[in-house]
Amino acid sequence: MTYELNREYFGVKIVVIGGGTGSFTLLSGLKKYTHSITALVNMVDDGGSTGMLRDELGVLPAGDVRQCLVALSSSPKVRDLFNYRFDEGSMKGHAFGNLFMAALEKMTGSFSQAVETASEVLGVNGRVFPITLDDTKLSLRLRDGTVVEGEHAIEVTNIPGDERPWLELSPPATINPQARRAILDADLVVVAPGLLYGSLAPALLVRGVTRALAETKAKKVYVCNLVTKPTQTDGFTVADFVDEIERFAGVSMDYVLYNNYRPPKELLDKYAHNGEYLVEWDEEELKKKHYYASGKHLIANGIRQHNKKADPLAALRSLIRHDSDKIARELMRIYFS
Repeated sequence: MTYELNREYFGVKIVVIGGGTGSFTLLSGLKKYTHSITALVNMVDDGGSTGMLRDELGVLPAGDVRQCLVALSSSPKVRDLFNYRFDEGSMKGHAFGNLFMAALEKMTGSFSQAVETASEVLGVNGRVFPITLDDTKLSLRLRDGTVVEGEHAIEVTNIPGDERPWLELSPPATINPQARRAILDADLVVVAPGLLYGSLAPALLVRGVTRALAETKAKKVYVCNLVTKPTQTDGFTVADFVDEIERFAGVSMDYVLYNNYRPPKELLDKYAHNGEYLVEWDEEELKKKHYYASGKHLIANGIRQHNKKADPLAALRSLIRHDSDKIARELMRIYFS
């Protein structure tokens, strides 16, 4: 399939739920196949540049929203500008796009207006909505009574392998009406790959999301992670990831898309962070599930590069990545199946 060959598909309404790199990858591929795409972004990010701006200016977190806006941008130069990170001086670590969004929010008094204006500047093809407009924080509780507050702190928390932690938003957050309408109107709702407890769960836990997912007539698809995260999802299989997604979403998935390609061990040894392992799958187990699981070669040939000097959180992100076009093609096949 090519861009030119798929003009008749451009009316397919697709909603992507998540935040950060996972949503960026899906949006980058899907925008070639539909002009009606909506990104719904989690709003609990409190690390790096975003965290500093939240603490110092009292603004809502813009980092994951910025990534989604950039993914759907039609202007390469402005896209690069929004992603630019200062690597020295008092602005070190800040992404220009985060500063721009913070200034717009302070000027207009509305994060929604800030996103709308940024969309115009970036020439966004599609829509990006915060999944909630409430100022909220993520909280995790372990079986031994340990409580961890904040997305960044949770990201580095050691979760015992046999434990499925309790997560909640504090104070409780309510779904953005624009996000609810997007889910209800969608033809396909996709939960993106990403940090299970730090990115996906907080989006699904927003009050009203479960009801919207239950009421929509859209096919619901989860795109599973490629690798496990050390101390968080050690030993997780595809089925384990789906179980957790459904626990937080409160509804069942219709389809699950996962990678079934095993890269050469040398590649994994070279590019996987310590403790990262390919997410395993059991085809016989998956055949017994209520959802249809589709395994494909979804790993990109190239390796993601991070600017660790400018972005202190880069070292936490995997270098092995999904192939955005392959995923987009598979999602379109699921829609037309």
